[in-house]
Amino acid sequence: MSLHRELILPLADENATAALAQRLAPCLAPGWVIHLVGPLGAGKTTFVRAMLRALGHTGPVKSPTYGLVEPYTVSGLNLYHFDFYRFATPEEFFGAGLDEYFDGTGVCLVEWPEKAAPHTPAPDLTLALAPRPDGSREARLTASTPRASECLDRLAPSR
Repeated sequence: MSLHRELILPLADENATAALAQRLAPCLAPGWVIHLVGPLGAGKTTFVRAMLRALGHTGPVKSPTYGLVEPYTVSGLNLYHFDFYRFATPEEFFGAGLDEYFDGTGVCLVEWPEKAAPHTPAPDLTLALAPRPDGSREARLTASTPRASECLDRLAPSR
């Protein structure tokens, strides 16, 4: 099993994004960090919403753009959804006390991690969503840890 394993998947529509989230949800365990990257409107929050639904969350799921973090407890996991889009400087990560969430006991899903770099903890998995001209999207999943690589091995299409 190699680190930095990459998997590229086409996502025809929002349902395909939700299906990807559902397939990734069983991989999650305390300590996971997932970076969600892509332009505005790429589907990052849609992905998180679908992942929470796959884990059994039935309540509202809102974007943490203004509150910076939305916490959820679902399927025995403490899951934290972050959005650093509005950061003016990376130091706001520490100023807001967000480093305390990355203690290895929860699952951290981070939108716009580059806005807090170099302070954002390294991800197990990076999900880059890129819109295509035809309205579909491409998902590029990059595993940076053995457990994320194992997860991608289970997601890879059979050859």
